[in-house]
Amino acid sequence: MNRRPFSLIALIALAASIAAGVAHAQAYPTKPVRMIVPFPPGGATDLLARVVGQKLGEALGQQVVIDNRPGAGGTIGSRLMLDAQPDGYTLLISSVSTHAIGPHLYAKPPYDPSSDFTAIGEISFTPTVLMVSNTLQVNTLKEFIALAKARPGKLNYGSSGVGTQFHLSGELLKLLAGIDMVHVPYKGTALVYPDLFSGQISAMFDTLSVAIPFIKAGRVKALGVTGAKRAAALPEVPTIAEAGLAGFSADLWLGMWGPAKLPRVITEKLSAEMAKLLTLPDVKERLASQGMQPVGSTPAQFAEFVRRENAQWAKVVKSAGVKAE
Repeated sequence: MNRRPFSLIALIALAASIAAGVAHAQAYPTKPVRMIVPFPPGGATDLLARVVGQKLGEALGQQVVIDNRPGAGGTIGSRLMLDAQPDGYTLLISSVSTHAIGPHLYAKPPYDPSSDFTAIGEISFTPTVLMVSNTLQVNTLKEFIALAKARPGKLNYGSSGVGTQFHLSGELLKLLAGIDMVHVPYKGTALVYPDLFSGQISAMFDTLSVAIPFIKAGRVKALGVTGAKRAAALPEVPTIAEAGLAGFSADLWLGMWGPAKLPRVITEKLSAEMAKLLTLPDVKERLASQGMQPVGSTPAQFAEFVRRENAQWAKVVKSAGVKAE
């Protein structure tokens, strides 16, 4: 039997399918786009989503509707993407907590960040800083680590709760430095500061935007920032990697995702538009007011970045024995 006609038909069908996909992407979007934010209104993620959503809507010619679905540390809203159609009309603004830390806190992960979503791009990151109490006779990270090694289990650090970025940043510090500190969870970092000032708490991590006033006023000592480079607002403070812990990275980041199997042409269109809007002066100004720095990575870059983040935080969660509460 001659197979050529069948092969030709298959080839024509494939070409038609590709053409239809390209045409769909060029027409996209033809109706409002839903952007899920798995955190409450008014928070940093919500504020970012509203800025990005407004500008993205203007670029696409359709309204982007913000849909806040908080709960379980962002897991509930993120899980909604598992049932979304891969047509570009349902997007998600996610964070390190939902897509690099959260899944590892459960015996049965609620989703797989690599296969259950389509990476569109990293939107921003927020540098954080390690601070210690003025009551400690240390001025550098090396001195702090030496003190912790000399007094195993005697120093402690406060955080905004079990399983949060700031909790696990402390666990990453313990793991890489080989020290033993006690974690003390609070209901928010604001509640940690009075005890840090008094010396009841030895150390803590927090965002630069919140911490800088206390650092500038001399109420705490900044030992290192968590990013790959020094913060412009604190140029005299080294990165934690510079200060002696190579490979330490614990920024708070936010990114955009689509459902699994989102067509490549739509993914790349959204990523390109997002990268453009992040260069706009008014957007950069709004992000800076929240302590955020714009990124605008490609889908491939974001997917690889999240893969590395998952590898790091899975190791930290396992080492610390942390489980979702």
